[in-house]
Parts: sequence; C-alpha cells; structure tokens
Amino acid sequence: MMHRKKNINSLKPHGACILLILFLTTGFSALSQNAVKDSITVKKTVIIHSPRKATIYSAILPGLGQIYNHKYWKVPLVYGGFATLGYFINFNNNEYTIYRQAYSDIIDNDPNTHSYLNLKVNPSFLQADRITQFTDALRGQKDYWRRNRDLLVIGTAVFYALNVIDASVDAHFFTFDMGDDLTINWVPAPIMCMDKKVIGFQCRFTF
Repeated sequence: MMHRKKNINSLKPHGACILLILFLTTGFSALSQNAVKDSITVKKTVIIHSPRKATIYSAILPGLGQIYNHKYWKVPLVYGGFATLGYFINFNNNEYTIYRQAYSDIIDNDPNTHSYLNLKVNPSFLQADRITQFTDALRGQKDYWRRNRDLLVIGTAVFYALNVIDASVDAHFFTFDMGDDLTINWVPAPIMCMDKKVIGFQCRFTF
C-alpha cells in the first residue's frame, strides 16, 4: 500500500505539468488563430457610380439615366413631360397649318382656293370693305400659332437638357453620405432686437 501511495504522489506533479502545458498550448493556438483572423483584410467590392454614364444614358435615351441612378419614379415624369409637349406641339402646328393655308388662299386672288371659308367666320368679314381686316386677322392667327409651336419646340429642347442635367446631378449625389453628422439643432439663445435682448431660437448646422 505504501508503494502505491508513493506512485500516486509522484504522478501528481507530472499531471500538473501536463495540464499546464496543455493550457499554454491551447491558449497560444487561440491567440495565433485570432492573429491570423485579424491579419486577413476583408476586401469589399466598391461599386463606382459614374456621373458620365448617367449623362450619356440620358442623352441617348431620356429616362435611362434616371434608371441608372435608381430614381425610377422620375421616368414617368420624364416621358409624361415629353408626351405633353409633343401633344401641344402637334396641336399648335395643325392650327398654324390651317391658318397659313387660309391666308395663302385669300391673298392669291384665285377664286378656286377658298379654304378660309371653312373657318366658319362671320360672312360680314368677307365683304369688300372688310376683306383687308379679315386678311390681317388671318395673318395674325397664323403668326400666333407658329410662335406657340416654335416656343414649345424650344421648351422641349430645354426639357431634354434638364433631363440630362438631372441625371448627372443625381449621379454625383448617388454616394452622398446623409449620416448622423449632418444635423440641425434648434436651441434657445438670446437675440438682440432694438438694442434689447430677447429670447429666441438659434439654428446650428453640424456637418
């Protein structure tokens, strides 16, 4: 029995040393794993949003730049604007064509050309003493509808340019950071009014 106790007592220091070695090795291995993990850099894919592409897309096809910028709600506005302008251009052009032909017919002194009679005008305007007044009125209407048509064409060109500018501006602000650093604080503060201090509010921008 005494021999067995000596063996058991002799094993205790060895067991403690083995446990200490296992603890140290597992600890160092964990530290080495953390070091490896920390040393690995995670590469994030950065999507570059190009204002140049948005501008070209909108110049080629209106609304395409807005789709590229993910502003899908603007596409119906773009095409709705072009459709409205196109409708009024066509309407004014038709009126201009009618009055241009009527004016041409009344000044050519050809009895076979009388499209001005289709305008449903007062017959008194066709009397000899008022025909000059009627001719001037036709010329005025012709110029009026032509001017409206031309202004609408210019407006369409401006609208097209605004469509391109809008896509370009949206693309520049596509990655704009609207974080918590951009704040507006309203705080009470004394304000001078007529050489007297009164209580008011002060607006502070933080960016």
